[in-house]
Amino acid sequence: MAQGDIETYYEDGQWKNKREGTDRAFGAGYSTKDEAVTAGREAAQADKVEHVIKNQDGQIGSKNSYGNDPRNVPG
Repeated sequence: MAQGDIETYYEDGQWKNKREGTDRAFGAGYSTKDEAVTAGREAAQADKVEHVIKNQDGQIGSKNSYGNDPRNVPG
């Protein structure tokens, strides 16, 4: 992940969001993944960065990019 990207992850019984390059979660801990994903998406869109959403087991479930996408990508 690039510096500043947003990561949604599960830790200590709560869903959390943090910016890449920091050790601390921002916002409150969320009781559901959907709540955390919504907050993470809004932060990623505002910052125009990638949003990485992890599953409860820590594996990457999906990624969404909200800025700085190259325009000349084949396919």
